[in-house]
Amino acid sequence: MRNLIPIIIALLIVSCANEKQHDLTVKGTIKDLKKGTVYLQKVEDSTLINVDSMTITGQKEFILHSDLESPEVFYLHLNKTNEDSDRKIVFFADKGTTEIHTTLKDFAFNAEIKGSSQQEKLEEYLKMMERFNDKNLDLIKTEYDAKAANDSTLIEENQKAFENLLKSKYLYTVNFAVTNNDSELAPYLALTEIYDAQIKWLDTINNALTPKIKNSKYGRELESFINKRKNEQ
Repeated sequence: MRNLIPIIIALLIVSCANEKQHDLTVKGTIKDLKKGTVYLQKVEDSTLINVDSMTITGQKEFILHSDLESPEVFYLHLNKTNEDSDRKIVFFADKGTTEIHTTLKDFAFNAEIKGSSQQEKLEEYLKMMERFNDKNLDLIKTEYDAKAANDSTLIEENQKAFENLLKSKYLYTVNFAVTNNDSELAPYLALTEIYDAQIKWLDTINNALTPKIKNSKYGRELESFINKRKNEQ
């Protein structure tokens, strides 16, 4: 028996060494899901690709993996069998483990995500965006009522309110990104939320980024995007 112990230990070491080490692990649960396929996706060269998938046939948990150069946005996509569905959860991932727990009924809206610091900051930003969206819906209602009443004065006032709200949203995003200049979220927001803003605002974010973030996936993309826009002027 004593002679077998070193052999067993050696076999365990070899087995562990042969297991692929993943930069990112995404695991979690989808309540009430009996059968379907979950996909881990990301954008590569402007195309959404699958990096891992798992078929669920009654088991409670799922686990997916991906390589990861620097923190970036991923998508958890659910394709339920015999259903034409398009459910996606967007999350910001960093190396390590991200946990996602949700339900089948409210897959994207009921998700609880625990993982990266970038995800926490993203959720903070999205909460503020909900306020802007609520104000935007109020303005849409006002515009509808004004047109129904043929009130040209109110229509003009409401248009100015739309413009001011959009400017406030853009300025908030710029300030949020500059405040979080040491996070990959900063260039990501510039690229996805205010890509059509004045170049000076994009430059403000880009110039505020720390060297590490400038050299990240989204940092390099932002620099390239700004240069492209400047060349097109």
